[in-house]
Amino acid sequence: MKLVSWNVNGLRACMGKGFSEFLAAEDPDVICLQETKMQREQADFQFPGYREYWNSATARKGYSGTALFTKKEPLSVTCGLGLEEADGEGRVIAAEYQDFFLVTVYTPNAQEGLARIGFRMEFEDAFREYLSRLRERKPVIACGDMNVAHRPIDLKNPKPNIGHAGYSYQERGKFMELLATGMVDTFRHFYPDQAGAYSWWSYRGNARANNTGWRIDYFLADERLLPRLGDSRILAEVTGSDHCPVELLLED
Repeated sequence: MKLVSWNVNGLRACMGKGFSEFLAAEDPDVICLQETKMQREQADFQFPGYREYWNSATARKGYSGTALFTKKEPLSVTCGLGLEEADGEGRVIAAEYQDFFLVTVYTPNAQEGLARIGFRMEFEDAFREYLSRLRERKPVIACGDMNVAHRPIDLKNPKPNIGHAGYSYQERGKFMELLATGMVDTFRHFYPDQAGAYSWWSYRGNARANNTGWRIDYFLADERLLPRLGDSRILAEVTGSDHCPVELLLED
């Protein structure tokens, strides 16, 4: 089973930059999107063969938002995690399959000067508890833009970014708390020492051409699923957004 996650930074814009061609070529069983920045009715594009589930922002349209396209119909789909501010920004979708839950998340950015760090911490706690509740029922895979580089190896310039959004002690601490519940960073499971592996690059200063990036997009898997993990990849050659897709191969 091939699972893909991609922060498209506006799906309508990404559609004009090769999204449909990527979807046809990669042919994932499920693709999870973050930062869709739209309501479904705002565009008439079609994705043949996929069932679509959307959680668009209602508090501020054209902002945030997630979506999940799947070939196989899930047993159930839920949007949100019960945190009013986050749910108004369309940040979480959970799809239940026969033997696991797949959760896609667009974690809030702490913003310049950590202006939104309080909300970010509240979200982190709520999301971790939400996954723990799901894991009481069956194993969980969580994917998406988690807006944090976990370790120094996960960004090009760690030292000058200490304390900044995406690499603050608070955000990295919450990510470690999540992993400590029994969730595994699948890319590091397969490639523990691979440097220069990033999933986001600033539009400024030729960052992508110079590979001055951050790894902030993840597939986390319940440790009970480790025997089924086939590979975890970063598709850095795929353009169309300031993020690239990430992929998890799950064996039957």
